[in-house]
Amino acid sequence: MIGAIIGDIVGSTYEFAPTKDYNFELLPAGSNYTDDTVMCMAMADAVMHGIHYAKAMYDWGNKYPNPKGGYGGSFANWLHSEERKPYNSFGNGSAMRVAPIGWAFGSLFATQMSAYDSAAVTHSHPEGIKGAVATATAIFMARHLRTKEQIKQAIEQQFSYDLSFDLQECKDTYSFDETCMGTVPVAIKCYLESSNFEDAIRLAVAMGGDADTLACITGAIAEAGYGTHTIPAQLFEAADALLPKEMMELLCEFIRRYQR
Repeated sequence: MIGAIIGDIVGSTYEFAPTKDYNFELLPAGSNYTDDTVMCMAMADAVMHGIHYAKAMYDWGNKYPNPKGGYGGSFANWLHSEERKPYNSFGNGSAMRVAPIGWAFGSLFATQMSAYDSAAVTHSHPEGIKGAVATATAIFMARHLRTKEQIKQAIEQQFSYDLSFDLQECKDTYSFDETCMGTVPVAIKCYLESSNFEDAIRLAVAMGGDADTLACITGAIAEAGYGTHTIPAQLFEAADALLPKEMMELLCEFIRRYQR
């Protein structure tokens, strides 16, 4: 799950100042974790400690009410509501937070069902659920050493995402898009076209879109596919320096339990 967090941090300064330059500065001043990381922490807490997904998100979101970039409007309202009902969203928030679920379960079926449940508490629109389940599926398959072609075929067949597009052609016209439909296929494609973890993150950020979330999703899959040990040390160090102590402790607990 550290791959998702690093992707979020790297993309954070380019969310509202997008770049198409692959050689962008990796960790400029102001880089920090965003709501993507806070919600990943909530998911990790939920799966490790048997907490309902909605409660974990509510608790973590209210504990960290002002991450870099803030929360989306509908989710911010949800965080301040006592009822906490789903609001039929197809935004990419359901996919950005699902990385821990891709690691925590022993079967693809359990992974997909848990991803479904994690999305449905807020993003109850079919596309919001699909984005989360597709992302978790890609992570699960990557960590079980499925080839990129196998992942591509599975995602296309199960979720009807077309991953045959040319990434560079897409980049030429791509812009900020907060939907699952506009984010998840592109994030998966960045992993499929990459050669290593850093390359995957750079491809995602340089799309010029919702950079932190694109890189968060791509980073989650890339960590699973290339291995945690392939992430550059400077990126680990950046996460360690920026994350609050309790986040680092939870992350370390998660890695010990699921990623060793």
